[in-house]
Amino acid sequence: MEWDSDSEESTGGGDDERFMFGGDGLGAVPFPVVEELRPCGFVVTDALELDHPIIYCNPVFEMVTGYRAEEVIGRNWHSTSPWYIGFLLPALGFVRGRLGGLVEINRFLQCRGPFAKRRHHMVDSVVIAEMRRCLQAGAEFQGKVLNFRKDGSPLMNRLRMTPIYGDDETITHVIGIQFFSEANVDLGPLPGLSAKEASRITDRIHSSFTSSQDIQAAGRTYNHGMCGLFELSDEVLALKILSLLTPRDIAAVSSVCRRLYELTKNEHLWKMVCQNAWGSETTRVLETVPGAKRLGWGRLARELTTLEAAAWGKLTVGGAVEPSRCNFSACAVGNRVVLFGGEGVNMQPMNDTFVLDLNSSHPQWQYVEVSSPPPGRWGHTLSCVNGSNLVVFGGCGTQGLLNDVFVLDLDATHPTWREIPGLAPPLPRSWHSSCTLDGTKLVVSGGCADSGVLLSDTFLLDLSMEKPIWREIPAAWTPPSRLGHTLSVYGGRKILMFGGLAKSGPLRFRSSDVYTMDLSEEEPCWRCVTGNVMPGAANPGGVAPPPRLDHVAVSLPGGRILIFGGSVAGLHSASQLYLLDPTEDKPTWRILNVPGRPPRFAWGHSTCVVGETRAIVLGGQTGEDWMLTDLHELSLASLMT
Repeated sequence: MEWDSDSEESTGGGDDERFMFGGDGLGAVPFPVVEELRPCGFVVTDALELDHPIIYCNPVFEMVTGYRAEEVIGRNWHSTSPWYIGFLLPALGFVRGRLGGLVEINRFLQCRGPFAKRRHHMVDSVVIAEMRRCLQAGAEFQGKVLNFRKDGSPLMNRLRMTPIYGDDETITHVIGIQFFSEANVDLGPLPGLSAKEASRITDRIHSSFTSSQDIQAAGRTYNHGMCGLFELSDEVLALKILSLLTPRDIAAVSSVCRRLYELTKNEHLWKMVCQNAWGSETTRVLETVPGAKRLGWGRLARELTTLEAAAWGKLTVGGAVEPSRCNFSACAVGNRVVLFGGEGVNMQPMNDTFVLDLNSSHPQWQYVEVSSPPPGRWGHTLSCVNGSNLVVFGGCGTQGLLNDVFVLDLDATHPTWREIPGLAPPLPRSWHSSCTLDGTKLVVSGGCADSGVLLSDTFLLDLSMEKPIWREIPAAWTPPSRLGHTLSVYGGRKILMFGGLAKSGPLRFRSSDVYTMDLSEEEPCWRCVTGNVMPGAANPGGVAPPPRLDHVAVSLPGGRILIFGGSVAGLHSASQLYLLDPTEDKPTWRILNVPGRPPRFAWGHSTCVVGETRAIVLGGQTGEDWMLTDLHELSLASLMT
C-alpha cells in the first residue's frame, strides 16, 4: 500500500463486493473484504520494517481474544515468546521467504493460552498448509481455523489475509480480518482453572458477542459501536484525530475504509502529522530541502519511517580546503556544510572557516572571510544554534586545552567571531561530545582533561541569555568517564550517549553502552539503556554495534538513532549501520542494510546531517589523509532522484 498514492480505486459495480461503513459518501475499503457486516477483528502488519511488527489491532480483536493492544502492537516474529505471533505472521514469513527462505512462524491464536509452547493438536494442519501456500504464491487466503483466547477458551476464526502491494510491486503491509464465532468443542478447563473461574470466563465471552448494539439502515445491519466515528465531519476527523497520530498509525488507518483512505491522501494532513510526530523545527528544516515538495509529505514520512530509500553515494565537489588538515570539526547550517579549525602540519592548530553550499548546482569549498577568529584548535566541537549561528567549544590549542566559547553568525554581512564569557565554565577539555537543545542551548559531556584524565560531567549553556551561565547538570550517578563518544537529541529534550573510550578501573576500553537522560525532568538522571559493563544493565535484543569511539550518530525524525563508522574494535566493518529506537519499551538494535558503496572510514567530528535527510561524510582515510573534495553521502530519502 502506497501511503501517498494518488491512484483512484474503482467504485463501480460488478462482482467485487466491498465493505461499506455507512450510507452515501462514507466510501468503501480500497481492497476486497468479507461480505458480511458484523463486528470483526482487524490487524495490520508492516512488511517494510526490518522485523515486520504488528502496527494496528482494533478494539474488537482485543475484546474477543483477550489480548490487549499493547501486548500485540510492535511485536515481531523474532521474539522468543510465541504467544503473540499469530495468524498474520505467516504473511511475514512469505515476505521474508521471497527474500531468502520461508521462516517457521509461531502462532499465538493457535496456542491454547499465553504460555502454550505449541499449536493445539485440534487446529487443522491442512488449513495452515493452505494458508502458507497462498501466501507463498502471493495470493489472498480465506478459511476457517480454530483459535484460542488468551484465557484458553476456543473460538472459530473465519479469516481473510490480504497482502498489500505498493507501486513497485513490493508487499508493504499485510491485513488480516477475522470474524469470530463460538467453537462447538469441549476441551475442558485449562490445568489449574477452577470450575468457578471457567464459568465466569464463559459468561464474559457470551457477553462480548451479544453486548454490541446493532442498528438498521437502508435495509442493512450496522454495528453502532463500529460506525460512531464516521458520524464526525472530515474536518474534525482530520484536524482533531488523524493529525495527532504517528505516520505509521496513519498508514494503518488508511486501510480501514475508502473515506479514511481519501482523507489520508491529503498533503496538509501529512504535514500536520509529521509536525506533531517530529516537531516543528524538523518540519521547518525538511521544507527547505530540495526535492521535498516534489516528493510530498506522505512519501517523505514513509521513507523516513521505513528507511526503504536509504542509499550510499559519492559526492564530488570543487574548491579546496588549504592548508591540508585533520581533526577538524564540521556541522550543517541549513543545506551548507561548515568546517572549522583542525590539526595542520607539525600539529599546527588551525582557526579558519570553510563553507560548502550543497544547494549549488556545482558545490565547491569556499574560504569565509571572518573577523576576530578564535585561537586555532583541534579536538573541539562545532555546533549550530538559532538557525545560522555557529558555536565552537573547547579543544586543544597552542597553549594547551581550552574551555572557551565562540559564536559566529554565518549569514551576517560581515561575519565576526565573538567570545561568549560564560560564567563558571567546565574544565578545559578536548575530544568531548556536544549537542544542542531547543536551538539555543549547548550541552557538553565528558572528554579528556589535563594529564589524560577522562571526564564524566555534563554541562549546559543557555545562549539565549544576555549573560550566559554554565550549569552543571547534577546526577546521583554518571556513566563511566569517557572521550570520543556521541550525544544525540531525541524526543525534544532527551539526550542519548553512545560508545566512546570509557574508563573501567585502571583500564580504558572501547564501549558500546547506551545511556539516556531526560533534561525536562526536575532532577535529570542518567539511565543505562543497554550495556555490558554496568551491574544490572540490560541485554538488548538484536545485534549491538561493536564497541567504538569517534563514530557517527545520526538523529532521525521520530527519535531513532543511527550509528556507524569510528574506530571499531576487532575486525568488524566500520561502515555497517545500526539502528536503535530509545523510545521503545525494550530498545532493540537493528542492522540496516543500505545499497551503494559506503566510505571505508567515517568519523563523528567530520560528518554532519544536512536537512534531516542526508549524512555528509568528509573523506577521512586513515585519520591523516583527508580527501575533502571526495565526499560520501548517506541519503535517507529519494529527494535527489
